[in-house]
Amino acid sequence: MAESKRRAVRMGIDVGGTYTKCVAMDNETHEIIGKNEVKTTHDDEKGVAAGVVQSFKNCMKENNIAPEDVVFVAHSTTQATNAFIEGDVANVGVVGVAGGGLEGLLAKPQLTLKDIILDPKVDRKIKVYNSFIKKKMLNETTINKSIDDLLNQGAQVIVASMAFGVDSMDEEEMIHDCAQKKDIPVTMASDITKLYGLTRRTRTAAINASILPKMMMTANATESSVRDAGVTVPLMIMRGDGGVMEINEMRKRPILTALSGPAASVMGSLMYLRASNAIYFEVGGTTTNIGVIKNGRPGVDYAQIGGHDTYISSLDVRILGCAGGSMVRINDKEVVDVGPRSAHIAGCEYACFTPEEEIVDPQIELVSPKPGDPSDYVTIRLKNGKSICFTNTCAANVLGLIDEKYFAHGNAKAARLAMQPVADKLGITVEELATQILDKDYEKVNACINALADKYQLDHESMKLVGCGGGAASLVPYCAEKMGLQYSIPENAEVISSIGVALSMVRDVVERVIPSPTQEDIRELKKEASDMAISSGASPDTVEVHIEIDSQTGKVTAIATGSTEVKTTDLLKECDEAEAYELAVQDFGHKVSDVKLADKTDKFYVYAGKKDDKTPLRIVDKKGFIKVQCSNGQVVKCKVSEYEDVVEDLWENGAVFKTDSVLRPDYFVCVGPRVCDYSAVDLDQIFLLMDLDLGDREPDEEIIVVATVTEV
Repeated sequence: MAESKRRAVRMGIDVGGTYTKCVAMDNETHEIIGKNEVKTTHDDEKGVAAGVVQSFKNCMKENNIAPEDVVFVAHSTTQATNAFIEGDVANVGVVGVAGGGLEGLLAKPQLTLKDIILDPKVDRKIKVYNSFIKKKMLNETTINKSIDDLLNQGAQVIVASMAFGVDSMDEEEMIHDCAQKKDIPVTMASDITKLYGLTRRTRTAAINASILPKMMMTANATESSVRDAGVTVPLMIMRGDGGVMEINEMRKRPILTALSGPAASVMGSLMYLRASNAIYFEVGGTTTNIGVIKNGRPGVDYAQIGGHDTYISSLDVRILGCAGGSMVRINDKEVVDVGPRSAHIAGCEYACFTPEEEIVDPQIELVSPKPGDPSDYVTIRLKNGKSICFTNTCAANVLGLIDEKYFAHGNAKAARLAMQPVADKLGITVEELATQILDKDYEKVNACINALADKYQLDHESMKLVGCGGGAASLVPYCAEKMGLQYSIPENAEVISSIGVALSMVRDVVERVIPSPTQEDIRELKKEASDMAISSGASPDTVEVHIEIDSQTGKVTAIATGSTEVKTTDLLKECDEAEAYELAVQDFGHKVSDVKLADKTDKFYVYAGKKDDKTPLRIVDKKGFIKVQCSNGQVVKCKVSEYEDVVEDLWENGAVFKTDSVLRPDYFVCVGPRVCDYSAVDLDQIFLLMDLDLGDREPDEEIIVVATVTEV
């Protein structure tokens, strides 16, 4: 009898502040096979790596997963972020290089870094020592002397940075090789970014170098433990921009893992929930992370570390100090604020998770949870001597907003008993008190969402809230109703971060300043980004590269994504036209009428509706992902050979004329299995990008061109 086919398993481990959670998923169906969680091992001699390995091994054992079943394993890490927070960083020596004359005169002060302050309150910093070599004097002897001088001063790691190093890496590579021969950890500035801006590039490299020793130790410990478990596939690490990279790449550029906390959960929403367009909420006990997913891509921006601008891309996530466990502040008349302190900071249970028989003779006590905090945070002292808090979760339970199926569901009667003395003090009902509490959160959430909507030009009518994290139900339903938005809190919301790690794609980014890019410039950039993604672990057949051009700054960005093996998601069940229609109707919402199929290819459906005088559109792929939302657009199906005429016609006829400006359309093209998106200031640039994607397609192949104008 033939041996039955073994299952293929993807495993993702997310390191949280309190728990490290591992999820095992079927590679073909994306069904969850099993979960395991352990307390995050901050105090272990191997750091958080110990918990990563422990949860991973537990999950394999509990679910009978053999080492040969595992086709993908990745973990997020708080190690880099914690290193900056705790000041667990190495001293950095910078070897700066520049030409002579005016170039050297201007470059030397930009290459001479001051100490990088991480936390001025406690004098936490990255200590920096500097050395400078004129380019014409650069050789092994001068380099070794500079490195030795820096080590003697106290440097533990080396940074190589040269003026215009992005144009030629040879000089930085000489310094790199000399440091490696001495077995000193080293970072090349041009390895981190190809953007100009000498001080910022050098500073980014110095921040990266400062965590090399710590991160390499953790990487070695984690990798060896995974190998000991018999798993042979490459170990992948989560990046702050939502992608993953092989552990060998992490050893060179550990800074890319910084700020990856929210990245895993955003990618979980994107891949597992098929949330192609959403405002994403991760509601914990103390903080809420809010970010954007637009047309299948999360909002990304340059990260700040210790208040310093860097050239490191990370998900653009806003952190609010109000969440499921936030404490309430009051005066004699009203609720003053909610948060940022949470119940666990004050050492208190939530009222709604306290047995109601314990809530006897509740007395108000106003406290200062931490030294220096305002002394108007409410705790409730019970007859048995215990102090408890009522929180956002308690308020939402009182108002009946939390369904039993959600993690945040608690005892509304217990919460009501604890809140009654404060309601009496303020001369209002318990329901009015609960509403005041949630209104304070809503003010913060609403301001945050409006700021993100402005930045990413989101259409309010198309926005949805996706709630994840244990406290999601305490905030999301209330805020969604107040804002008139749809929302969802999915199954497995509490482990969405681990799911995000398990389903993540390899991602790499190359940025260049090219004022007037040619097709050859962009072709080379696409190849470089693709090669980087492959070296980070992507299978060559899966790599796609998206190009963005900023005409104002001349910056060209190539974003390469790919999966770690061929056909990672190809076996997801396809949806037919009727199912795609239902998904589109649901996504349009009740204000859009007359929804019809505008056109389709063998991979995509395009649906159009009516709303006032506009034609909102949705592009839905055969897997049920809504790839594009737009509030007003036009759809044209044509052959590849005809696309230039179609695009030019839409450029003229799809424009919106304002008093002082003309808004030109952005384009989406459904070609083969991809939706390519193009936005540029002028038509020539759009044609340049389109020709790269369409130039090698068959002239008779049918494509769909969608033109849309966003009116801000």
